[in-house]
Amino acid sequence: MNSSAITNTKTSVKTLVSDFKQLTKVGLSLSVVFSSVAGYLLAVESINYTTLILLAFGGYLMVGASNAFNQVIEKETDALMQRTKDRPLPTGRMSVSVALTIAIVFTIGGLAILYSINPKSALFGAISIFLYTCAYTPLKAVTPLAVFVGAFPGAIPFMLGWVAATNEFGVEAGFLFMIQFFWQFPHFWAIGWLQFEEYKKAGFNMLPMNKKDKNAVKQIIFYTIIMILVSVLPVLKVSGTFYILPVTAVVVAILGIVMLYYGIKLHKSETNVDARKLMLSSVLYITVVQIVYVVDKFLH
Repeated sequence: MNSSAITNTKTSVKTLVSDFKQLTKVGLSLSVVFSSVAGYLLAVESINYTTLILLAFGGYLMVGASNAFNQVIEKETDALMQRTKDRPLPTGRMSVSVALTIAIVFTIGGLAILYSINPKSALFGAISIFLYTCAYTPLKAVTPLAVFVGAFPGAIPFMLGWVAATNEFGVEAGFLFMIQFFWQFPHFWAIGWLQFEEYKKAGFNMLPMNKKDKNAVKQIIFYTIIMILVSVLPVLKVSGTFYILPVTAVVVAILGIVMLYYGIKLHKSETNVDARKLMLSSVLYITVVQIVYVVDKFLH
């Protein structure tokens, strides 16, 4: 084999790997795995590493499947947007049948793995894939309520970890769900603000009332306040066996106030610069809060 053939083979393998990563959105999938693992660690007294690995792998496949289905459905609209036009399907580097095969294999594999942990975990995994693919994705072109519908599958991972550990959906899992549920509104509306013109080209309604104005930011601020309240509420021991120390509640509140600060700044300025800061602070919030909760759990 000559050197150019070897180079071509390397390039095509690299492209295949890159396309696979884009189709399944590896970064997003790993953040979901992170949430699931955090939820698991919050629930257990002693760590079962087999369950933890199964949860991480099953969770990854579940999200990868949702993303692959999403890109099959949105192949035409992805081609219209700068951010998504180079994805494997709109460019024709990957066929719809290959993408669908990956999505189906990931769905079956992910749900089978979650079922091996316990049936409830598989049930929530199936609900997540169904809502993301069959409700959130088609609704994006119809109504701004798509973000509300999408918040349900998006809030499942944190809670899924608790269910995987305990085989129970109680008040604790409900709280983990609510924290991630309310967080999604400021997070996705900040993205909706940044990508407003692009989404408009594709016919997507991603801001409340589909308008880039102060009213949209008022909604962001409102949901940020609810998110902060729900996140600190476990300090009052109203959330079953999941509770946090006062010092943890203060840390969580400060992180939330940072988000609120950028929400208020966005309300004043209505600029993409402040929307980006809000979006980045929301990513920091959900990551650090989950770490802080886990650290807190091992302190008491």
